[in-house]
Amino acid sequence: MTTESRFGLDRIGQIAINVKDLERATAFYRDALGMRPLFQAPRLAFFDCGGIRLMLSPPEKPEFDHPGSILYYKVDDIKAAHTALRGRGVPFEGEPHVVAQLPAHDLWMAFCRDSEGNLLALMSEVRRAA
Repeated sequence: MTTESRFGLDRIGQIAINVKDLERATAFYRDALGMRPLFQAPRLAFFDCGGIRLMLSPPEKPEFDHPGSILYYKVDDIKAAHTALRGRGVPFEGEPHVVAQLPAHDLWMAFCRDSEGNLLALMSEVRRAA
């Protein structure tokens, strides 16, 4: 096998999220979601998300001006995370709930919106009692 035939993408280095108001979005991700800021540049703000860089920026061109993909944030205790974020003013679309019962655990989700209207999700894999 050649190096070219074995090549495959397997890691995310950065995710970009479109924002209308960079200052408002930066405050939301920093203060409401509690994410760690990395650095800022003109029209850009970067946060650490478990080793993946999250970039907030206004769209550079009209063709990029659309809602972003849904980001699913893994949390250990979804009920505690939901309570903490709701206490910081994060608007949720409902309570945490089971979306799938898998052999060893239940997959829980809760959906919310950021300051720019982008849909975000909390997800937690909760082991069932034996």
